[in-house]
Amino acid sequence: MNPSERSFQACTRVLALVTDAFGGYGGIAQYNRDFLSALALTSANIRIDILPRLAPEKVHFTAPALVQHRAIFGRARYALDAVALSFRRKPAVVYSGHLYHNPLAQRIAKLTGAKLITQLHGTEIWGKIAPRQVRGLEASDLILTVSRDTRARTLEKIDIDPEKVVVISNTVGSDFSPGDRAAARAHFGISNELVILTVARLASREGYKGHDRIIPLLLQAQTQSRPILYLVAGVGDDLPRLQSLAKKHGVTSHVRFLGMIPGRDLPDLYRAADLFALPSTGEGFGIAYLEAMACGTPAIGLKVGGALDALGDGDLGLCVPEEDFVDAFTRALSAPRLPDQILSQAVHARFGLTAFQSRCREVMTLLN
Repeated sequence: MNPSERSFQACTRVLALVTDAFGGYGGIAQYNRDFLSALALTSANIRIDILPRLAPEKVHFTAPALVQHRAIFGRARYALDAVALSFRRKPAVVYSGHLYHNPLAQRIAKLTGAKLITQLHGTEIWGKIAPRQVRGLEASDLILTVSRDTRARTLEKIDIDPEKVVVISNTVGSDFSPGDRAAARAHFGISNELVILTVARLASREGYKGHDRIIPLLLQAQTQSRPILYLVAGVGDDLPRLQSLAKKHGVTSHVRFLGMIPGRDLPDLYRAADLFALPSTGEGFGIAYLEAMACGTPAIGLKVGGALDALGDGDLGLCVPEEDFVDAFTRALSAPRLPDQILSQAVHARFGLTAFQSRCREVMTLLN
């Protein structure tokens, strides 16, 4: 048993209040799964009760320490069940998986005498936050942030010991690795096209993802040798606007909206692409960058928010100022591609599960 495991040994019961985790879709659900799974490895006797707002009825776990309860949609019912569960389990730690859960998590931690961990993912801390959320953050024993940018924004808004606000970046699983590109392209009906890929929600309130930066560039990026194809994976209410934009620029035949891609097919989708592009101005981190690069596909993003961390300060992927995106995007389409394994190994060395779990163990020692 290493020192970090010994120091966390007393914290054997954890109550996790989350929007979604196991069985959920999106980066927040994935982070909660990864963090809680890593937490389950910190002690042989730990038990983690997960109370989600959204979740499928049945979830199968490989770690016996994890127990996910049924989802509770109503806010009042959720709060009542969370309090009742806390009195039954008597947690040593309460984990708030989102800023919106933080006021409830703070009250439960105060009632039970538990330590409070709050997770921040990025954009929820960018704007004005409610006084009750400020109080919950300042009462936290530990605040986890996914990037340096999120940490800096947090410290600007609350009065707390900076040592209690730490970065644990997102991780990427071993499923995301190089593979048979030809088979992957065949799976998605791609022949010799030059493929650009974006994987992100198509939500109108998240129009910052940057699809509309790419669509107007498709015609000028077209070459005689290889037709260009823009694959857009994701669902949301912004789809009609993007479809109209593609029609306006005369590139309807060059854009393919794929909808939601099952998790099992995502690695092949990344492998099939020549360039992953997410010129977003609102990423708290951007796990899709990691997934793409871990599959060997080069990525480009903007030097805004947490994308700088995900792209390794430019060491892993292109990270450019907004005003330079058009030129950088055009150059990236014709740039030589690194061997897939080299890029993948660099990403996993920095952000893989081994590095993530080690960082989690290290940070947990701060609770003592």
